[in-house]
Amino acid sequence: MSLLELNGVSKHFGAIRALTDVTLHMEPGEVLGLMGDNGAGKSTLVKIIAGNFPPSHGELRINGEEVHFHKPIDARAKGIEVVYQDLALCDNLTAAANVFLGREPRFGVWPFRFLDHKEMYRRSATLFKELKSETRPRDLVRQMSGGQRQAVAIARTRLAEARLVLMDEPTAAISVRQVAEVLDLIRRLSDQGIAVILISHRMPDVFTVADRVVVMRRGSKVADKPTANSSPEEVTGLITGAIEAA
Repeated sequence: MSLLELNGVSKHFGAIRALTDVTLHMEPGEVLGLMGDNGAGKSTLVKIIAGNFPPSHGELRINGEEVHFHKPIDARAKGIEVVYQDLALCDNLTAAANVFLGREPRFGVWPFRFLDHKEMYRRSATLFKELKSETRPRDLVRQMSGGQRQAVAIARTRLAEARLVLMDEPTAAISVRQVAEVLDLIRRLSDQGIAVILISHRMPDVFTVADRVVVMRRGSKVADKPTANSSPEEVTGLITGAIEAA
């Protein structure tokens, strides 16, 4: 049984057809590369999965059960987490504080309730160790590399016990060494049975870490195949329209 299924999903904004009849499935631990030019429908598809807005037509299923997301918290309740391109981190806080932002453990009796910093440091250290990241719980985010920031954002999804993580351009504007760190983090998630949808324009990253590549063009899915059976040249042709479908 698939972790995630999209069957005939379409999205219209008035007369604008952002998505047309998209069918997609994800298995536990699978890494899927989602590619396409700007305006191809990638963001709309991801926002539907993440619960930002419902599809105009079609259905979503989680573990075979049809679901209806009306807001992002509905998707999170089903184990779907998003790591946005800007990471949504607070630079003036520690790694641990960012991991627990909005979900801070507390101790004491109301009205004398205090943040349990010790527990946040302990749990964050465990998460970073699981991800094999060099990030330390007490480090300030503003002093971190791009790869370490991604580790903080990913650790936050682990805290929520995610089953599917959507990653929006995680390797944009970071160094070659940091790209390797982020790709390793994606592999760690996959090894733990967590599915990942990697939205990226970087062909080498997708072909390095993804099991399967899906290409979107003008709101439609034009390819869905194992990366081992495709090539960067084919995907480029599919994105530009030089190749109609594959």
